[in-house]
Amino acid sequence: MDLLISAVELLARWDVIAALLVGSIGGVTIGAIPGVGPAVAIAILLPATFSLDPIVGLTVLLGIYGSSMYGGAIPAILINTPGTAVNALTTYDGHPIAAGGNPRRALSLAFSASFFGGIFSIICLIFLAQLLAVIAPHFGSREIFLAALLGIVLVVLAHTRQVFAAGMLASFGVFLNSVGLEPVRYTRRFTFEQTWLASGIDLIVVVLGLFALSQAFLLLVQKDEQPKLVEVKGGLLEGMKELLGHKRVASASASFGVVMGMIPGVGEFIAQFLSYTYAQKTSKTPEKFGSGAPEGLIASEAANNAVPGAAMIPLLALGIPGEALTAMMLSVFYVHNVIPGPQLFATQMDFVIALYIALLLLNVIVLVFLVSSTRGLLHVVRIPTRFLGVIILMLGFVGVYSLRNSMTDCAIAAGFGVFGLVLKRLSLPVVPIVLGMVLGGIMEVKLRSAMAQVKTPLDFIDRPIAAIIFGLIVLIIALYIRSYFKRSRATAHTKNP
Repeated sequence: MDLLISAVELLARWDVIAALLVGSIGGVTIGAIPGVGPAVAIAILLPATFSLDPIVGLTVLLGIYGSSMYGGAIPAILINTPGTAVNALTTYDGHPIAAGGNPRRALSLAFSASFFGGIFSIICLIFLAQLLAVIAPHFGSREIFLAALLGIVLVVLAHTRQVFAAGMLASFGVFLNSVGLEPVRYTRRFTFEQTWLASGIDLIVVVLGLFALSQAFLLLVQKDEQPKLVEVKGGLLEGMKELLGHKRVASASASFGVVMGMIPGVGEFIAQFLSYTYAQKTSKTPEKFGSGAPEGLIASEAANNAVPGAAMIPLLALGIPGEALTAMMLSVFYVHNVIPGPQLFATQMDFVIALYIALLLLNVIVLVFLVSSTRGLLHVVRIPTRFLGVIILMLGFVGVYSLRNSMTDCAIAAGFGVFGLVLKRLSLPVVPIVLGMVLGGIMEVKLRSAMAQVKTPLDFIDRPIAAIIFGLIVLIIALYIRSYFKRSRATAHTKNP
């Protein structure tokens, strides 16, 4: 009870409440603007959060992360253009319902399913993070090294058709993390006698370049667009009643979101695919999917909104981010010397409970805001894309320069912005680079610590948890190789029947 009171006191400050409102409402607004998305917004805001209290900074970022997908459903349903990338599946059934004369019903269903998925994942976070924190003290340097390695393997293999490219980009991220002074003997690595490389390549500079500046460049080179909207009339709470008629689909989809959110490198896309496939396979009217099935819309929105809460489980319990947005949040923890893991639960449990309450509150705030303000929010969708590009470019460079007042950082960010634009034009993933930098740093530190106790390679897996994680790595790689050869044989058979 004392911890709960202490957590409420942490949140009952004007700056935390303001951060909660700004993050949740700002996240919905950003999500509703096609072409921006939470990664761009978090990348721009990240430097500013370093000067705030950790609870304030994290509340803003969590608000944007947890609420952007609510807003992303609005353009996906009304103009068949997803506000964020993970709302792409929402267009399959959401837009046909809206185009059929029921935009209010489609939006109401999407908001209700999103709210259910968000609350479901937070309840799982409260219980599973506690459980994982109990197990986590048994994780030594070897176990954390192997867990980070498992994360990289999963990130790479999650890009099923682009495994080689994802592996190269993740390795490039690991390499970027090694530039500069190494952390033990402080010798220079890969600096080529350039003094500006001695301090290394900052993660936040790379993040701002790859996400914010590259998106700005993309919006600037594309044709300027200003979409037309469908008018929405009537209340938006009726979806709650309809959702109760599809409890099985909503629960299963939210469960897929939680499981996929906990696994590094998997996230919303696989969760949506699995939940949508499950909903279609178990539906009495599978032929309606893709042309206005309410179960399809519920499956998509419940799954993608269940991921953010679940992604916080490995971050809080083990200090291992599951994807790019939680990797950005990890930097906020480190800047304020708040180290995620078992020690956080032992010494700052009130802080952890405050984060749980903040996540619950932001879902409530978002639902109330959407029900009361969706019609006003529709005007945000119509902002010209090139104007957006200029604003993102300006804010991105301001954010980079504010880190260390360095024009060199601005030049590096611009370089990564161009690199990110090239990757997007080639439809190659950007996320493996960021996770390679974060997980590569964890792997290096833990490997150095473990080597003092390791005499042979087998000593790495002489403890139960280490052996289990190593077994998982081998099993996952073996299963991927098996599926790859099966696909190759099927392709060869199709070409030469």
